[in-house]
Amino acid sequence: MAHSPQARHKAKPYFKLLTPQIAARVTTAPWAVPNLCKAYNWPSSLAGGGVIALVELGGGWVQSDMTAYFQSIGQPAPQIVDVSVDGTQNNPNQNVGSSSDADVEVALDIQVAGAAHYAATGKPATIRVYWSQNIDTAVQKASEDGCDVCSISWGADEAVWGTTAAQQMESVAQAATASGTTIFAAAGDNDSGDGGTAPANVDVPASCPHIVACGGTNKTRTSETVWNDNPGQTDGEGTGGGYSTIFPVQAFQIGAPPAPAGTQFGTGRMVPDVAADADPATGYQIYVHGTGMVVGGTSAVAPLYAGLFAAFGTKLGFVTPALWKNPGAFHDITQGNNGLYQAAIGPDPCTGLGSPVGASLATLFMKKG
Repeated sequence: MAHSPQARHKAKPYFKLLTPQIAARVTTAPWAVPNLCKAYNWPSSLAGGGVIALVELGGGWVQSDMTAYFQSIGQPAPQIVDVSVDGTQNNPNQNVGSSSDADVEVALDIQVAGAAHYAATGKPATIRVYWSQNIDTAVQKASEDGCDVCSISWGADEAVWGTTAAQQMESVAQAATASGTTIFAAAGDNDSGDGGTAPANVDVPASCPHIVACGGTNKTRTSETVWNDNPGQTDGEGTGGGYSTIFPVQAFQIGAPPAPAGTQFGTGRMVPDVAADADPATGYQIYVHGTGMVVGGTSAVAPLYAGLFAAFGTKLGFVTPALWKNPGAFHDITQGNNGLYQAAIGPDPCTGLGSPVGASLATLFMKKG
C-alpha cells in the first residue's frame, strides 16, 4: 500500500508563518480560535462525541504547550493520544526555528481542532494523532479505529503524486467515508500553481472526491476575501484551488463552474469544496515551543471544520453531497483570486462554497443524529 518514494517524501505541511513582510501589511488583530468560531456563527452546547483523527507525517507536540494554549483561551485541554501507524513517532523539537518546522503544524492541528470542538460543545475533544510516513495508511488506520472525523494538513500537487498513488488515496478515502469517517484536507498554500511547474495544479489528497477540500480566505472582523498574499501570481502564498487532472467532474458539486474553455490545465473535479480563514495576516493564535505565535495556511482550515463536525456526533461519513445541496450554510466569498482563477458569486475554484455558517451546518447534520 506504500506510495512511491517520491510521493512519500514530498508531501508537505500547509501552514504559513506570519513573516515580517506580511506583518508590515497587517491592519487587524489575529484570531483567537473561540472568537473566530463566534464570527463563523458556531453553534453551542451540542452533544459532541465525535473522535477526531489528525494525520501527521512529522514533527511532534509536548503537553506543556497544549496546557498553556488551552489555558490562554479559557478551555480545558483535550484528551490527546498518539498512534504510530508504521513506527513513525511523536518527535518534537527537531527543527525549532525553521520555517518548515512540523511542530508548528502539529500544534496548529491539535489546538484549532480542540478549540473549535469545545466552542461548539463545551466539552473537551477526543483527539488521536496518527503518525505515519504515508497519508493513506494513516487515514485507513484512523477509520479502522472508528474515528469519526479525520483532518489532513499535508499534501502535494497531483503531478508529484501521480495517478496511481492519487487513485489509491481516493480508494482509501472512499472506504473510510463508507465506514462513517468524514475527511477534511488542506487545499494547499501556493495559489493555483500549488507549488508545481504549471500555473494550475490541484493538491492531493484534497482533490480526492471523497475528501472535503478546504481552501483559504482572508477574514477580518468586517470582510472576507480570497487568501492571496501575492496578487497576480499563480505560485505565491494563497489558497490552492482549480481543477483536477486525475479525478473527473463530480455530479455532487451542484453549481460548480466548469474549467475555463480551452484550458491546457485540469478540467476535472473542482477544488476546493469549502473554505475558512487561512491568511497569516488574519491568522490563528497558537502556542508552540513555549511561546505564542500567529500562523495561517489552509492547514488551519481542515482542523477547524474537523472540530465542528466532531461536535455534530458520530459516523456522518460522506458529507460532501449534502454540503453542495445546501450552499446557504456558507458565506459566499466573491472577491479576490488565487492566480489563475477568480472568485465569483456562487461556487468557484478559489473558496468553493465559501466559509462556514456553523449554526446552519449544525442544523443540517444534527437532523441525521
